[in-house]
Amino acid sequence: MTLEILTADSLAPIRHGFFTRLGGASSGIFSGLNCGTGSSDQREVVAINRARVASALAVPQEALIGVHQTHSPQVLTVGSAPPNTAARADALVTDQPGLALSVLTADCQPVLFADRAAHVIGAAHAGWRGALDGVLEATLDAMEALGAQRANITAVIGPCISQPAYEVGPEFFDDFTAHNPLYDRFFANGAGARLQFDLPGFGLHRLRQAGVGHAEWIRHCTYQDARRFYSYRRATHEKDADYGRLISAIRL
Repeated sequence: MTLEILTADSLAPIRHGFFTRLGGASSGIFSGLNCGTGSSDQREVVAINRARVASALAVPQEALIGVHQTHSPQVLTVGSAPPNTAARADALVTDQPGLALSVLTADCQPVLFADRAAHVIGAAHAGWRGALDGVLEATLDAMEALGAQRANITAVIGPCISQPAYEVGPEFFDDFTAHNPLYDRFFANGAGARLQFDLPGFGLHRLRQAGVGHAEWIRHCTYQDARRFYSYRRATHEKDADYGRLISAIRL
């Protein structure tokens, strides 16, 4: 099966992709294109999957750059030398051609950024905690430090969990509204005392408030489409022992 790569016209002609799970070498609960080196999948098979992604982006495998993600607002600026793979961050930016910046997700938001005029790109892993703590704004700051202009930056949110599938408790609501009472707009009533959180809506709000030139979500829910996407929450509900990780990447 060939790889399935979702793209956004607004990022063209910069090469990028939100890769689905289709076309990979993994089997069992990881069936498909599991690119998570932190999963319990066979390391050799994950390497095969990542090599397929690198090939699709026309870069050598060592130029497919990723970091150890920790749900933080930390951003790593990547120069001509690839960073240590143990580096901890949740976003990467670069102005170096030939490098593909990547993030791994399984319900969280993968966000790809580009200022085509300045030749600066970025990639961010933005779950609820990272988004609330400012990883998206920090990515924009780091891109500006490389010469990008915020009003020229396009940001695209890839496949992530959607509001109908994202049930949370009242303490989650309290955490958000303690930061800003107006954040109650991103919650809908669920069953009983439960609520449903709009993660991509929140991401778009933060990006637009930060002044990006264009922000969009490609409108694919990881939880609701098991054939195409891995989902941490779905794996938890189904009591799976582990779950695969989707990869999203962008290169100059």
